[in-house]
Amino acid sequence: MMNKFILSTITVSLVCALSACGDDGDNGTDGVNGTNGTNGTNGTNGTNTLITQTLLSVGNENCINGGMQIDTGIDTNADTVLDASEITATQYVCSPAATTVNDTELLTSLNNSWFRQGAAEIETADDIWNKIDSQLANNAKVSIAKVSSTEEITALKGSAKNVILFVGDGMGVSTVTAARILDGQNKGMQGEENQLSFDKFPFSGLAKTYNVDAQTPDSAGTMTAMMSGVKTDSGVLGVDENVVRGNCASTKGIEMITALELAEIAGKSTGVISTARITHATPAATYAKSAERNWEDISDMDIANNPERADCEDIALQLVNFEANLEARYAGVDVDGIEVVMGGGRRHFLPKDVAYNSNDAVSTIEGDRTDGRDLTAEWQAQYATGVYVVDQASFNAIDTEATPRIFGLFNESHMQYEADRENDIAGEPSLSEMTATAIKVLDNNDKGFFLTVESGRIDHAHHAGNAYNALNDAIELAKAVQVAVDATSEEDTLIIVTADHSHVFTIAGYPKRGNPILGKVVGIGATDPSLASDDMPYTTVGYTNGLGFRDLGTETDADASYAAAAVTGRVDLTDVDTSTAGFHQESLVPLGSETHAGEDVGVFAVGPGAHLITGTNEQSLIFHVMDYAGNLSGAAE
Repeated sequence: MMNKFILSTITVSLVCALSACGDDGDNGTDGVNGTNGTNGTNGTNGTNTLITQTLLSVGNENCINGGMQIDTGIDTNADTVLDASEITATQYVCSPAATTVNDTELLTSLNNSWFRQGAAEIETADDIWNKIDSQLANNAKVSIAKVSSTEEITALKGSAKNVILFVGDGMGVSTVTAARILDGQNKGMQGEENQLSFDKFPFSGLAKTYNVDAQTPDSAGTMTAMMSGVKTDSGVLGVDENVVRGNCASTKGIEMITALELAEIAGKSTGVISTARITHATPAATYAKSAERNWEDISDMDIANNPERADCEDIALQLVNFEANLEARYAGVDVDGIEVVMGGGRRHFLPKDVAYNSNDAVSTIEGDRTDGRDLTAEWQAQYATGVYVVDQASFNAIDTEATPRIFGLFNESHMQYEADRENDIAGEPSLSEMTATAIKVLDNNDKGFFLTVESGRIDHAHHAGNAYNALNDAIELAKAVQVAVDATSEEDTLIIVTADHSHVFTIAGYPKRGNPILGKVVGIGATDPSLASDDMPYTTVGYTNGLGFRDLGTETDADASYAAAAVTGRVDLTDVDTSTAGFHQESLVPLGSETHAGEDVGVFAVGPGAHLITGTNEQSLIFHVMDYAGNLSGAAE
């Protein structure tokens, strides 16, 4: 028999030994004239019952918090020791579990930096929810300030006066991780413990990036999903999946309204920024409707061989005609056009005529337009008080309080990589500088603003197989996000940071903590690079496909890799400095350009409506979060 008792206090009696012994018989009584009776015989000794107690230490399987084991049995061999074979019953009296622990007992945790960091993050999250509770408490539609029902969450609709969407083009999870480490190592840290600005946002989730017709997506279909709330085909802009790519007529009647357009109709100021050409897929999805993402200007449309395309505007023309097109599409709508447009792609707005070349033109003839139109002049004529800027000097001269709108085209094609920006002939602003200026202009509107900011060249560096530029442009995006955080209030501004898709960019091997992220793998406790089965070292980051190995030294233009054919197979990196700007990582499958990948991407959010960013969702949900938080649809009615 075995019993276990768990008591709040342990109280057990001392060990005792009991014995049963026979007594001498009584003398017989005197008989009358008789003889004395004989003495009775002694009885036999009885068996002893023994009880023993054993103190149990903490962690015992029968008493996890310690206690006492009490064994009872018959001492059959009369040796006064209770042997295991003699035990007939065992009971346990267990100490209770502790219900409180004082701070002294927790010092090893409380003094630990990881513990303190986690506790601080919980406090921050708690503050966020307290603010949400406060917003609810002040809302007449809610009687109890608890986010616990659909009605109470709905009461937060429209609480975001401003909405900012940051898109790191191609910034998959591995890119975020590697950029975080590189940024930390640039600051003198080991790197892994670092946080990018948006890592600190209280809400995050994942977005599924596939296009309707593609497992691995492109930027046109993915950005259309984020801007319109509807997933669509690869390679098309602002239209649903019923479009026939390349067929102009197929877009009629299936154009979708975007978050930027809704913000315009609602009376908010709007802006689009990109380090890519402003007519490139991601920024174009905010304002254009097109059956082909590559119709950036009329020369791309080949109308001579496809006369039906004359009924569609090229993307650059749609940008300049944005106000008129939106008013024509929706009867009774009166908007004032996009207030801030900044990026590259000047060639798509200029005639194919050397007379229109800019001071920093790279091509013999900068402009591509075959219709003879100078769209920059048309924009200036339409917005006489607006400022057209083409270089760092004109950008720096902008008076953000007095300037109602900006049209900035800082390069013939894409803007420079952040690491290569100082080599620009005329000079061009950084992404964070453009973000700061845009917000200063847009926030002059009391009704608020909607702004999209794309770091387009993360994607281009990955395509070129150059992690150095991809990660440095991702770090610059994080700086731009911090600029936005500092320039706005989380009380009235929703900021979302995400990517349109990822790349086949990997972080692998078993490098030790703090090993240079762009370096060769050096194992834990080692000082020399680890060797693969071919007896050659290998890098931590690499690509599944692409152009492969390049050692271009200090070259900061990732696109220089396209000058040579793809390199197949492994390369001996023993004497190669893999951390330089011009090093391009090895790839497994040789291709003319590295490709996108199809896995989910991260979504990070702060501000009103940010609590809706959680879990794994279709990428199109991002539009609905922005629309909900800013009540864009409701305000535009």
